[in-house]
Amino acid sequence: MRVDSHQHFWKYNASRDTWITSQMQVLKRDYLPEDLHPEMVAADVQFSVAVQADQSEIETSFLLALAEQHLFIAGVIGWVNLCSPDVSQRLQYFTRFNKLRGFRHVAQSEPDDQFLVRDDFVRGVSWLRHFDLTYDLLVYPKQLPSAVGLVDKLPDQRFVLDHLAKPLVKSRGLQTWASYIRRIAIHPNVFCKLSGLITESDWGGWSADDFRPYLDVVFEAFGADRLMFGSDWPVCLLTGTYGQVVRLISDYMEGRPEEDCHKVFGLNAARFYKLRVLAHGPAT
Repeated sequence: MRVDSHQHFWKYNASRDTWITSQMQVLKRDYLPEDLHPEMVAADVQFSVAVQADQSEIETSFLLALAEQHLFIAGVIGWVNLCSPDVSQRLQYFTRFNKLRGFRHVAQSEPDDQFLVRDDFVRGVSWLRHFDLTYDLLVYPKQLPSAVGLVDKLPDQRFVLDHLAKPLVKSRGLQTWASYIRRIAIHPNVFCKLSGLITESDWGGWSADDFRPYLDVVFEAFGADRLMFGSDWPVCLLTGTYGQVVRLISDYMEGRPEEDCHKVFGLNAARFYKLRVLAHGPAT
């Protein structure tokens, strides 16, 4: 069983999707399950987790509707206003949907690097545990200190760090990022997604060796029990294919125990998100 723990769907809207810049022309179109499914089949990936790209409850409902229509979408990570005074009611509403597994906020875009430790945000995230929901941490390296602070405050909440916190691969930035990765990995309730690496590289030309130092750090810090593969499709198409992203991690893990490969490519995501998947279920 293989699970892609991180991918997106959208119907492109230029006025809404302003994060898609003029340098990202390939992303300026609709990306839907029928586009992803052939890529997954070719890479022998059976299930995926669809993650929010827009900060709205409309986005959450859109992803949940797609998940109802397509069996291979095993889970949805949506968005609600976690700073809202009525956040508990909104969470209660969304938990009626079986494939809703957690929430995410695009904290990397917040101008305040301390956003994650604001009292109102911490309060909102603290409600997730009451509904057995996860939280995806989307941050840049400069925001890792506040991510550590949030995790410190909520030791019983399940967290996963998206995209290895986007290390500065292109400029070879490593040491400061690595020190915070080791700090946040001390917490057993924090997992990490092996995703989004190639888009932090030189889009004009990268090699697998560019990513090895960063993968070495997270494998040492988290171990094979708390890492999960994610494609970050279709964002990965800015500089690579779905198959290349899969091969990047599978080639890196070559020679490691087969059990570790099963964990990273599916079992850990299923365990963390509590996905209702079959061991050999079809991607349909």
